[in-house]
Amino acid sequence: AAALALFILMLMFDNPNQSFFGGSRTTVGDIEGEKIEYQEFNQIYDMLYSGAQADTYAGRNYLWNYFVDRTLVNKEAEAVGLGVSKPELLALEFGPDPNRISPLIKSRYQNPNTRQVDMEQLNQMKDIVTTPGKIDQMIQDRQLVADFKYRWAHQEREIVKEALQTKLSNMIAKGLYTPTWMAEMLSEEQNKKVDFAYVQVPYDEIDNSDVALEEADYQNYFEENKQKFWQPEETRKVEYVEFVVKPSAADSANIRKEVADLIPAFRNAENDSLFVETNLGTMDNAYFKKNVLPATIADTVFNMPVGEVYGPYVDGGFYKAVKVIDRKIIPDSVSARHILRRADDLPSLQAAQKTIDSLKTLIETGVSTFEELAKVHSEDASNAGKGGDLGTFGPGTMVKEFNDVCFFKAETGKVYPVVTQFGVHLIQVYDKKFVNNEPSVQLAFINREIVPGQATQDEIKEMALELQEECPTLDQLRTQATAKGLTTEVSAWLRANDYAIGTLGSGQGARDVIKWAFGNSQNMAPPEVGDVAPRIFSFQERGKYYVSKYAVAGLHSIRPEGIPPYQIVKEEIEAEVLKVKKAELLKSRLAGMTDLRAIADKYASKVDTARNVSFSNPVIPTIGTQEPEVVAEAFKVELNQVSAPIAGSTGVFVVIPLNKPVPAPANADFARQMAQINDRAQVTSKLLPSLRKNADIEDNRARFY
Repeated sequence: AAALALFILMLMFDNPNQSFFGGSRTTVGDIEGEKIEYQEFNQIYDMLYSGAQADTYAGRNYLWNYFVDRTLVNKEAEAVGLGVSKPELLALEFGPDPNRISPLIKSRYQNPNTRQVDMEQLNQMKDIVTTPGKIDQMIQDRQLVADFKYRWAHQEREIVKEALQTKLSNMIAKGLYTPTWMAEMLSEEQNKKVDFAYVQVPYDEIDNSDVALEEADYQNYFEENKQKFWQPEETRKVEYVEFVVKPSAADSANIRKEVADLIPAFRNAENDSLFVETNLGTMDNAYFKKNVLPATIADTVFNMPVGEVYGPYVDGGFYKAVKVIDRKIIPDSVSARHILRRADDLPSLQAAQKTIDSLKTLIETGVSTFEELAKVHSEDASNAGKGGDLGTFGPGTMVKEFNDVCFFKAETGKVYPVVTQFGVHLIQVYDKKFVNNEPSVQLAFINREIVPGQATQDEIKEMALELQEECPTLDQLRTQATAKGLTTEVSAWLRANDYAIGTLGSGQGARDVIKWAFGNSQNMAPPEVGDVAPRIFSFQERGKYYVSKYAVAGLHSIRPEGIPPYQIVKEEIEAEVLKVKKAELLKSRLAGMTDLRAIADKYASKVDTARNVSFSNPVIPTIGTQEPEVVAEAFKVELNQVSAPIAGSTGVFVVIPLNKPVPAPANADFARQMAQINDRAQVTSKLLPSLRKNADIEDNRARFY
């Protein structure tokens, strides 16, 4: 019943005319007639990514792609009569056959030790989801998050989409067939071999400055290759001057003094952890051997008494001071056992801690042994039957929190609770081995990043503002930038929803530039090519509290949807046009030359031999690249005859075929089998791009984000 309710929830989400979170007339997008409302899109994004460290724009992009793919897959599946029934959905979610469980579930409910799906945890989820009223009761008792129903419903939609996509891919793959004529042709191409001598004259034999290009050269190349430049949406380039904000000498001196002023109190602190926390430092429970410490402090700290402080010193862009907290010998290995109670949210963590505390009391009072309780209560199936025994392991084998207790805190025979990413553990170390007896130190640090101060940021900002105010056009920006010893950078082609620009990086600053370039910035007129933005743009790295860059940006060019005019891609094709012209020059210079050795001597090249080269895989082994035109000519020219010069991808070639062995008899059945395996393997990766290419998709995200 509960599962059916969730299935209904899923259908509510799927209904394009009914927003689960309330109606809204603002449309983020329209996919084949199915509208995605702004409020719905935001609500689902917040549900999935609230509190996550993921890039905001990357998260929105992933969610948009999910909406598009789900809509197109559902439409295609409906057209051919494919679906996912309620019993099938439950089997994909919970089994009982682990082989039929959805890959999404397998990845999200995986036992970290066995790397297999955690059936015990899945059975617990099945009980929660399928027991009438249990979800509501657990939400009320704060054992589940308040939006658990919506999260689970979203996961069900993901599973259905994945299952339908798999069915479509399988159906298409099964329908692929290689006809006999094609199989025979493939077999012949694979079996035909040629050995040939050749000399290669690389294109860089001619300097670029020695080649004169005319407009007709660009036009001719573009006309012959213009389908390569087709694109499904408009793109734009921006040109910008970047001002990097770096800390000044005064900023560095101020930060060094700040650390130096803390050292006396740091040295005399009675509660090191409190002092470090109060002063934004770091203190690790771990003990470090000399060989793992930075060279700047390794010798020093091992010669310092406990309680002494060294600093300030520079390490990785920070001024630091280090205090020796303790020194002792750490075991080279330990033998331990544990009891694990899994937890994936606050209520389950609290319940796990309560259980571990009770088990700890039973062991410490002698009521039960560790092994007895582990067999009954541990949720680590890989060792619960062995009394939780993990055997012997060295430092760094376990996750950090677990490792630190075993090697730096635990006394043999005592029990210790610890929380890790897997849940709450109760640990007992029952043996320690000391082999090297190498001393280790526990350290505490005071850290201050060397960053630009506000005055430095303001100074760079004023420089950027001055340039922006002087330059309403890109021509003026280029002129003024050169006069000031600055340079302009041109971005790659940008799409309306991109959020990263070359050296400027990704994030809000880059997004603001792109929104302006596409005319989607509020209170700013849409730009024309050559305009400079009427504001400067600031860039702040994630997790930092200061501006690291400013930029003055202008609109460099616009490339329309479809095939653009050749002038727009002229700069991009110049390298290929140069190659064509160089090929013409080299071919004219080599015309009539039939001695490969003479050609090699003239151009400081060499005569080489390619053996067993097939028509189906035209790679010249000694070069390592495909040269289809060269290999085709080697098959075409008669044995021991010299070819005309051939324009290849890496240079101009002259070849002499040496051997064309009689090909093995065609094996059409084998060729057909291999071709079908290859073609079917590509269906999964090509299905969604193909559906997208032919779909009617209206993407309005750039208006909102």
